[in-house]
Amino acid sequence: MSTKPKLYYFDGRGKMESIRWLLAAAGVEFEEEFLETRDQYEKLLQGGSLLFQQVPMVEMDGMRMVQTRAILSYIAAKYNLYGKDLKERALIDMYVGGTDDLMGFILMFPFLSAEDKEKQRAFIVQKATSRYFPVYEKVLKDHGQDFLVGNNFSWADVHLLEAILMVEEKKSDVLSDFPQLQAFKARISSIPAIKKFLEPGSQRKPVPDDKYVETVRRVLRMYYDIKAN
Repeated sequence: MSTKPKLYYFDGRGKMESIRWLLAAAGVEFEEEFLETRDQYEKLLQGGSLLFQQVPMVEMDGMRMVQTRAILSYIAAKYNLYGKDLKERALIDMYVGGTDDLMGFILMFPFLSAEDKEKQRAFIVQKATSRYFPVYEKVLKDHGQDFLVGNNFSWADVHLLEAILMVEEKKSDVLSDFPQLQAFKARISSIPAIKKFLEPGSQRKPVPDDKYVETVRRVLRMYYDIKAN
């Protein structure tokens, strides 16, 4: 195996994007193998690399890891982005879990019909502004610190910034009523490793397009339509 983590996924965001974000935040260089054909996917299946017959899969530290949350937890712990004790880890898990719920509404977006996309766009913005962003706004306001947990940069901060940027792609002024989150976004975006990942030419993936959707459908043989919430 390579000394660098190697990521197996499509050439697009999906569930792998949060892994890319966290590795970048930790300053870890990584390689990628993009799945473009069904044969590539079948080869991974037949080789026993995909424990639950699904990607993302990451080769790292002599392991072939699957299950996105397990991969992220490992990276966060390895690179000191998971709090200093169990209480901080629990808070990070709660905040990441909430952000994950919000991001889940966005991950399905590219696979919707044009009509359903408009419904889902409104749904995403409504959920972000009424359920999720108010939580983080209050946390930051109440403790008055730069980061979500323990006043130290953590996985929770990385995940929230990723989610904020994803929602802003659906509504550019979505943070207009959240001054704490506006300041948080500027602060986290200026961290050197994050700033580098946000620059053109990085391994951050663009908004999923029709080519990405077609590739995923072909490789995974997705013959069904996904519906909006």
